Amino acid sequence: MLSERSLASLTAEDFRPLVGTRFRVGAGPFASELIEVNELDGTAGPGLRSPFSLVFRGPLEPFVPQGIHRLEHGQLGELDLFLVPIGPDQAGMRYEAVFG
Repeated sequence: MLSERSLASLTAEDFRPLVGTRFRVGAGPFASELIEVNELDGTAGPGLRSPFSLVFRGPLEPFVPQGIHRLEHGQLGELDLFLVPIGPDQAGMRYEAVFG
């Protein structure tokens, strides 16, 4: 569970096994699926993680505006992530969270 680890210590490798799983967004029944974990260009300094991003897909409605949203996952627990809508694809609306 996340309570044992801080959000700042999570890496792309922590999320890779969760691709294809659902995260509940907010207090309502809205659910999103983690569809991508991407390594980003950039070198981490000593003691810092390499930058990465997560891409989630949710339904087209309800639309979730850019901002900090609480996500819940059965393995990770609760995460407060800054989500940015990056546009729809053929299956729904995509949102990205970037970790520096």
